[in-house]
Amino acid sequence: MTYAMTVHVAGPFEDTVERVRDALREQGFGVLTEIDVQATLRDKLGVAVDEYLILGACNPPLAHLALGIDPEIGLLLPCNVVVRGGSPGTTLVQALDPQTMVSVSGRPALAAVADEAAARLRAALATLEG
Repeated sequence: MTYAMTVHVAGPFEDTVERVRDALREQGFGVLTEIDVQATLRDKLGVAVDEYLILGACNPPLAHLALGIDPEIGLLLPCNVVVRGGSPGTTLVQALDPQTMVSVSGRPALAAVADEAAARLRAALATLEG
């Protein structure tokens, strides 16, 4: 089972990050958290890694529905979106497939919420490819 939805975006990392934020916003997601993995590993371990940013994206109505079905689902929220260095001239963008919530939780009632979240994330990612 694959748990990632992935697109390769032509363009530099910083420009892609802004495009990802805009694409998520257009699909009703806000970015609640941001983890700069590159800076953290550099500062804490003194190691150099490629650009790597984790955005914690949340669609409040969908999160509310999911939490109403299973209060423990908060352990799997928000929807993580990773922006990281790819091959020269490209940036890799990946989103966790929300269907992972269904399989991990064993709650089939979450399927409709996961379907909606997945459709929105796919739509956001699709705008980045074009």
